[in-house]
Amino acid sequence: MDMDSASSVVLQALTQATSQDTAVLKPAEEQLRQWETQPGFYSVLLNIFNNHMLDVNVRWLAVLYFKNGIDRYWRRVAPHALSEEEKTSLRAGLITNFNEPVNQIATQIAVLIAKVARLDCPRQWPELIPILLESVKGQDGLQQHRALLTFYHVTKTLASKRLAQDRRLFQDLASGIYSFACSLWSHHTDCFLQQIYARDEAAALSSLERTLLSLKGRNICTNTNSCSLSHIQHNCRQIGSDSTCREKLEKMIILYTKVLLDFLEYHPCAFIPLIQRSLEFAVSYVFTPAGEGVTFERFIVQCMNLIKMIVKNDAYKPAKNIDDSKPESLEAHKIKTAFFTHPTLTEIGRRLVSHYFLLTEEELAMWEEDPESFAVEETGGDSWKYSLRPCTEVLFLDIFHNYSQTLTPVLLDMVQNLQGPTNVEDPVQLLMKDAVYNAVGLAAYELFDNVDFDQWFKNQLLGELQVSHHRYKLIRRRVIWLIGQWISVKFKSDLRPLLYEVILTLMQDPDLVVRIETSGFVFNARSPVDDFEFRTEQFLPYLESIFGLLFQLLQQVTECDTKMQVLHVISCVIERVNIQIRPYVGCLVQYLPLLWKQSEEHNMLRCAILTTLIHLVQGLGAESKNLYPFLLPVIQLSTDVSQPPHVYLLEDGLELWLVTLENSPAITPELLRIFQNMSALLELSSENLRTCFQIVNAYIYLSATEFLQNYAESLCRSFCDLLKDITNEGQVQVLKVVEIALKVSPILGAHMFQPLLPAVFRGIVDGERYPVVMSTYLGIMGRVLLQNSSFFSTLLTQMASECSQEMDQLLGSVIEMWVDRMDNITQPERRKLSSLALLSLLPSDNSVIQDKFCGIINICVEALHDVMTEDPETGTFKDCMLMSHFEEPKLSDDEEPPTEQDKRKKLLALEDPVHSVSLQQFVYEKLKAQQALMGDQGFGVLMETVDTELVRQLQEFLQGL
Repeated sequence: MDMDSASSVVLQALTQATSQDTAVLKPAEEQLRQWETQPGFYSVLLNIFNNHMLDVNVRWLAVLYFKNGIDRYWRRVAPHALSEEEKTSLRAGLITNFNEPVNQIATQIAVLIAKVARLDCPRQWPELIPILLESVKGQDGLQQHRALLTFYHVTKTLASKRLAQDRRLFQDLASGIYSFACSLWSHHTDCFLQQIYARDEAAALSSLERTLLSLKGRNICTNTNSCSLSHIQHNCRQIGSDSTCREKLEKMIILYTKVLLDFLEYHPCAFIPLIQRSLEFAVSYVFTPAGEGVTFERFIVQCMNLIKMIVKNDAYKPAKNIDDSKPESLEAHKIKTAFFTHPTLTEIGRRLVSHYFLLTEEELAMWEEDPESFAVEETGGDSWKYSLRPCTEVLFLDIFHNYSQTLTPVLLDMVQNLQGPTNVEDPVQLLMKDAVYNAVGLAAYELFDNVDFDQWFKNQLLGELQVSHHRYKLIRRRVIWLIGQWISVKFKSDLRPLLYEVILTLMQDPDLVVRIETSGFVFNARSPVDDFEFRTEQFLPYLESIFGLLFQLLQQVTECDTKMQVLHVISCVIERVNIQIRPYVGCLVQYLPLLWKQSEEHNMLRCAILTTLIHLVQGLGAESKNLYPFLLPVIQLSTDVSQPPHVYLLEDGLELWLVTLENSPAITPELLRIFQNMSALLELSSENLRTCFQIVNAYIYLSATEFLQNYAESLCRSFCDLLKDITNEGQVQVLKVVEIALKVSPILGAHMFQPLLPAVFRGIVDGERYPVVMSTYLGIMGRVLLQNSSFFSTLLTQMASECSQEMDQLLGSVIEMWVDRMDNITQPERRKLSSLALLSLLPSDNSVIQDKFCGIINICVEALHDVMTEDPETGTFKDCMLMSHFEEPKLSDDEEPPTEQDKRKKLLALEDPVHSVSLQQFVYEKLKAQQALMGDQGFGVLMETVDTELVRQLQEFLQGL
């Protein structure tokens, strides 16, 4: 088929693909999909989108298909890759003319050219940049704009490449075109300024568009960037006009300041000559009348960030020992010191607080109209880079931290001027007090030595909280926040009960914002319930009332973010008081299923519910079984990787699953059934693997027989797959599960995990290099040998057959390696287990075992040193690992009570030979039996193979038996 015929067929398909009728649309899309890999298809698409006579929608679609084709078929190694001949022709066709009339299509073509450039420039496409630069110089306005647009996207894409070779290529490219980009930017800026003065708005707008593009390109290319601050000032003066240029002008100014900020961030030393002018410029616009009427919010934020980054920059600070400082650091420090004089700092500090900290009319309107959004407005993370309020607060903190000697008296003076209650009829003073208290809260750590907070709390702040007038809500909200800031800095423990009284009152405040703030700031990060001086007994008298009020608040608020915040608070309280919460959670337990149902579309709220459930289960202990009708379906959904929500819920869901098992009094069929989710989770082998192993262990402790009979086969398959491709640490985690199964159920465990055991056996014989893995191997084999000796014999037979070795010879190798690698075992339990296991081979007339007798005794004496303690009164030794009976521990207030799993482990330990068999007694009995088997003379010869010093130590341990 010739080119014209192909074009008409593809054009028809593209036209049908823009149809609203699915009967026409679907077959056309299918046809286009089949053509994607046909030679010549992309040449046809290029002809179609370059034909300005055709329908815009059809051309748009042609560009999109071409763009997708680059991602799939442009690379040489891609299946169905485009031929080199066609790619050469396409590259040439893409840059023949920059005259696309439709903005959106022009942008897509620019992005498309950039995608090809990422793969082919400069090697296969050396002519791209020269042609772009030539086109940018042209007199034709449209052509110049489109070439600039493409130039920007190409440089942006090339700059994003990260391989060292690509970075070098880009640096070469950037150095070659940087001066051109600068002159281009400067030329368009001058044109714009002339046109603005001449009131030629259409031309000014066009020049401004080009200035923006050239500045973006320049910013990407630059390595040692410097920016004309006078240009920003020129542009700032134009900002007051209500011209159509205003929006683009603001964009331009933001881009100018971004250039400065990027330069400062990436090249702080090269920026030093600009520090003085940057500070003069930013401070004059933000903190003096020069900025009135011309500044706008985003520009103020950028200027403040400029000041902040200069103040905080470590490259501009001398070393602690001044002689170790770099000359450039001293130079920068000198410039800063000369600029930040006492009057300048005082003015900045006062203006930050008295002007920028004041709540705005918009914020006050938001308080009234949307209190929840006002109360939980996001101010963390990187919000200081973009939003005015967090930006001013971060700047205040950094300046206060660096110049606290100057600014502390300024702030304390402002506090002094606002002593006593403020007149509720004076909104200006109320806003000022709110701002000053905000500053005192933010600077709490810096003011530690200058403010007697306890006295201030009793003499001033308590009184403020008792003013109930509705206009005073500003101060009530701010004071409780302020206390939250100071509580972990300086707050006497005896004042806690007084504070809890205050919380009780404020949690019943008529204003919702005050109630939310009281819950949020007083129970979150820096708070009485979350700080290290919290004492449960002080809080308990208030627990029922405060918990009830928190629950009421949870029901009253409607926004997801607010519910999440309140749930976090409730979780903190439950976590702190633990089992003491049990009498008060009935309502919450009834409400959470409803909230879970309502939050189907809000995964982050569901995460908060999962966290609350985790703490709730821990607080309820065995009583959590009453939650199973709700709890188990929640765990099932959250940990099912075939359900889309698992992406958000999995981590918390696994944690909830684990604590549910740890606190479960007994297995239920439903709890057992959820384990069906596990094999898919183990396949993921993600960062949650450790929690998955803990869950498996918890099932084994809870109900080994039922669990292993139902799931050991699939678990064993998963483990075999995992062990093929996992780190040493991961191997240890897998093997520990097997070890626990053998510990809990020696017979069934060995039978169920039989496929894994040959690898363990081989690992011991081969002398596994990694000590922690070897230690785990010996722990597993010790359990089998000691507690399931018939299985050990079967395994030994199987391995001897596989290795074509005599059984006795192989057993000798195992014992020899065990003795040799005993030092790999660091846990005392496993060391004692090893000695018990090897002793269990005695009495024996097997010549190999007798041959290794010396090594077995060596291990026993080492283990006796580990476990035996001397009774100073009688001078006799006893095994310190023995446990005789189960005792409920006496707990202090701060200790968490044992979980059901802790109790299960304790009961299991009572039956474990490591804790129920006296090593001293066992050694004695085994040696006696060996003596009886061999006779005194034969046994004497055997004992002579043991080092005399070891024999002496052994006798010392065994005296009195």
